[in-house]
Amino acid sequence: MAKKAGAVEYVWLQCTETGDLNYRTPVNVKGGMAEKLKAGLKKYCPRLRKHTLHKIKRK
Repeated sequence: MAKKAGAVEYVWLQCTETGDLNYRTPVNVKGGMAEKLKAGLKKYCPRLRKHTLHKIKRK
């Protein structure tokens, strides 16, 4: 069985310090967004060369 096309949405993760869109990640639309993603994730920022908080940005 194939998955429905609208079940997954891709969102960008934006660095809170530089404003760069560094990562793109899939998010399930049906089940609601995980609380972990809403709060933000600590990801590596290549410009600053350290881990910073990244929040969701929809294009």
